[in-house]
Amino acid sequence: MSSTKLLIAFTLFVAMAACGRPDPSAEKAAPQAEDKAVATTTTVDRSAEEAALLIAGDYMRSIVVEIADDRYEGRGPGSPGDEMARRYLADEMATLGLLPGADDGSWQQMFDLVGINASQPASWTFDGKDTSMTLKQWDQFIVGSGVQQPEVAVSDAEVVFVGYGIQAPEYDWDDYKGTDLNGKILLMMNNDPDWDPELFEGATRLWYGRWDYKFESAARQGAAGAIIIHTEPSAGYPFQVVQTSWTGVQFELPADDEPRTRFKAWLTEDASRELVAMAGMDLDVLREAASNRDFAPVPLGITTSLAMDVDIAHAQSANVLGLIPGSDPGLRDEVVVYTAHHDHLGIGTPNDEGDEIYNGARDNAAGVAIPMAIARAIKALPVAPRRSVLIALVGAEEQGLLGAEHYAANPTFAPGKIAANINYDSPNIWGATHDVTFIGLGKSTIDSIAARFAEEQGRVLKPDQFPDKGYFYRSDQFSLAKIGVPAMYLKAGTDFVDRPTGWGREQQNQHTTVDYHQPSDEYDASWNFDGMVQDALLGYWTGLAIANADDMPAWNPGDEFEAARLAALEALDQ
Repeated sequence: MSSTKLLIAFTLFVAMAACGRPDPSAEKAAPQAEDKAVATTTTVDRSAEEAALLIAGDYMRSIVVEIADDRYEGRGPGSPGDEMARRYLADEMATLGLLPGADDGSWQQMFDLVGINASQPASWTFDGKDTSMTLKQWDQFIVGSGVQQPEVAVSDAEVVFVGYGIQAPEYDWDDYKGTDLNGKILLMMNNDPDWDPELFEGATRLWYGRWDYKFESAARQGAAGAIIIHTEPSAGYPFQVVQTSWTGVQFELPADDEPRTRFKAWLTEDASRELVAMAGMDLDVLREAASNRDFAPVPLGITTSLAMDVDIAHAQSANVLGLIPGSDPGLRDEVVVYTAHHDHLGIGTPNDEGDEIYNGARDNAAGVAIPMAIARAIKALPVAPRRSVLIALVGAEEQGLLGAEHYAANPTFAPGKIAANINYDSPNIWGATHDVTFIGLGKSTIDSIAARFAEEQGRVLKPDQFPDKGYFYRSDQFSLAKIGVPAMYLKAGTDFVDRPTGWGREQQNQHTTVDYHQPSDEYDASWNFDGMVQDALLGYWTGLAIANADDMPAWNPGDEFEAARLAALEALDQ
């Protein structure tokens, strides 16, 4: 897309953008304009500026207060609280004047879920040549079923250390080296190689470093089970997040014929160190060896057995879809999609205060509030954008982006017709910032559009400010990117107005350490919605610009998702 063309078309549009400052010269010039196109643009810009005023903190606060309330019981997938939240959001979309966006003419794109609740053993024993060690559930390990079956059993399987467990031909990297690992238990490191910016993008974590890739990688080797070594730096969160996220019912989409391990597990770093020491080896030495391309799997001479009963249940959740049809007959079959996930963890293990409801106020009731506020503003425009706009509040994200994955497999618009995705997840609750974080900055031509609007807000657009956490692969835009859709995922900046340097990072790190995926992620009246309003306005103006431009955004040449985009566009001609 030519960003120059877009910015010329939106010169006045930009000048009155998110900061809310009208352009006096534009108001004087418009009535005297002889060029109808200029006069029309001025009118549209002024109405868009007025509509932007509807993106207000009070409106977003009302949504957070509602769906993060204990009455919704944490919005666990398939639960009464989940259904209640979906119904509330659909009713709110109807009130705003959106149209039902599902293919069947309803508000909800339903999808099936399989609930898997493994009876995790209280202890887990590993046997060496002359000794054994027993680990304690919760404190040292968490284990879940890898299959949708009522029983899981692995007997006397050998444990093999496989480094990062990565096969990445584009980086000439293969941790498996053709080793026969069928029936083995693979012990693997989290993250991906991070010491060289020319290798796996250095400190910026790729999908290769995510737990879902690790488990899928192990399954492709025919492994019976996979164990990830948890460290807080490599995971991006403390072990308590594993404890609360990987216990209780785990939901999946119904299994197909994809390879699967029998079980999926996490060990603490200390437990992993003890296990490796029992084999007469040093974990640090093994990790150092795994930092080289010539690494090959290391059998530990340790075996283990594991048996679990598994409760299997079937449920449904849904993506709540609201549509604003485009006004241009030639472009209305293309769409800008705003996403946020409406689910959280539901009812789970009580904390020290006895609270068992995981309300998910910031994650992601606050995220849901932003696309709803944007929809409210777009619906107030006298003329809809040229392209359609879809508000997709997706389900079961916390279980592995399941709702977004279902939508990507069953899109209501052809992938090549989806112009862009703008996603919100765990947004800014601490106030106004001088900067804003664009997860995915540098990957697509959305960059120049968003940067110009951020500049009009008096803010600096920055790439992922916590690159080691791999945020691009942890939220719903990843599912759409995999089918080729250029994406922008907005998160809080770190440079807060009237706050000392470092304060913003402290708040975000504190939230990750204390509240992330915990019952304490609750709404608090002290939340400052000014930053959410800023980020919502940035998404509003950027989305409108994309919806009204002649051309759609594109991935930058060589990007990991470019091939999927080209395939999606080619499919339109078939």
